[in-house]
Amino acid sequence: MQERGLYFWTEFDPKYTALLGMHDPGEPELDGGLVYTHSGKGTYITRASPSSASCPKASGAYRLFVNLLSASRPR
Repeated sequence: MQERGLYFWTEFDPKYTALLGMHDPGEPELDGGLVYTHSGKGTYITRASPSSASCPKASGAYRLFVNLLSASRPR
């Protein structure tokens, strides 16, 4: 998990929403790792950590990917 927060957004426009925060013990919280916004008829989501680094066995990465894809579905 070396440098997992290297590409997290640190500053962003208020129209974007950070979905989660994470930190190592004794470190400040990083909340730009999973960010989304609605624009027009679409939902845009960006994540900073690669699937291979965040979920070595991949099952969690697949679940997250499917959940991200379904985020724009009408409810």
